[in-house]
Amino acid sequence: QVQLVESGGGLVQAGGSLRLSCAASGRTFNGYAMGWFRQAPGKERAFVAAIDWSGASTYYADTVKGRFTISRDNAKNTVYLQMNSLKPEDTAVYYCAAHYGGSYYYRSSYNYWGQGTQVTVSS
Repeated sequence: QVQLVESGGGLVQAGGSLRLSCAASGRTFNGYAMGWFRQAPGKERAFVAAIDWSGASTYYADTVKGRFTISRDNAKNTVYLQMNSLKPEDTAVYYCAAHYGGSYYYRSSYNYWGQGTQVTVSS
């Protein structure tokens, strides 16, 4: 089992920044690739970013590429999502997840999820 707890969400104006954190406990964190997803009201949960177990490779949705950065600190069992130049359309609940296999871009490739943290971007 892996337990994931997100933090760092909040209300920010358009153009602002936030950094989300996801603290992991349980099974060996650095054995997992990790991902961030988001879900806006009335929409499906969508891929945002992923990072491999070492941190050497990262992957982004086109909608956030160049604005968001995923990183991890295996010594702290934590993965981060730095979000810059935020837009109102980034408003969503953000979830981190542990990847067990398959494409990084699909929800079905992740088997452990956090409870989510709300990000609201005002215009």
